[in-house]
Amino acid sequence: MIQRRLDARDEVLAPPGARLRLLRGFAGADADAWLAGLLAGLPWTQDRVEMFGRSLVVPRLSAWFGEPGAEYSYSGIAMRLRPWTPLLAGIRAVVEDAAGHGFNSVLANLYRDGRDSVSWHADDEPELGREPVIASLSLGASRRFRLKHKHRKDLRRIDLDLHHGDLLLMEGATQREWLHAVPKRRAALGPRVNLTFRWVLPLTERRGDRRRDAR
Repeated sequence: MIQRRLDARDEVLAPPGARLRLLRGFAGADADAWLAGLLAGLPWTQDRVEMFGRSLVVPRLSAWFGEPGAEYSYSGIAMRLRPWTPLLAGIRAVVEDAAGHGFNSVLANLYRDGRDSVSWHADDEPELGREPVIASLSLGASRRFRLKHKHRKDLRRIDLDLHHGDLLLMEGATQREWLHAVPKRRAALGPRVNLTFRWVLPLTERRGDRRRDAR
């Protein structure tokens, strides 16, 4: 597997306990076709979560794809595993080359407009391992991506504007030490598709408490 070299557009951030690599314009000329294909071709669904004794609608649409056995759940939601589509498999191959890391699954999220969001959380479920590599591809409307340390109040929040075609790689202890979120926006925005590629561990390799951070 050949790792994509850094170039002038790439940004590397290394706040305490994290490593972030942002590849601006990664999708290049394919970005428009990828977005159109994903919007029209994926079986988008809207889940519900139980919080504080109430059933709440998740403020975005989603779909989960991966290899057999790549079972995944969060916030009490057991994601329905679907086989790779040809488009997703092709995108995965390109992302794997850039990350220098293999992925057996992807969570697709559709933010329909500025009212859709994801609250503070970390992708730290046991099935992802202790230091997962998460590759996050943004397609469509630009959105603000925020990170804050889980415990250290002296560290400033990190704000990144992710644009059409950008790829963000989160590595090392990022998920163990930091939270991230995509806040709501009042401005009228078009749809945004976010693909987060992961490696889900087999059941025999999973350790620790099965914690679930509320989204």
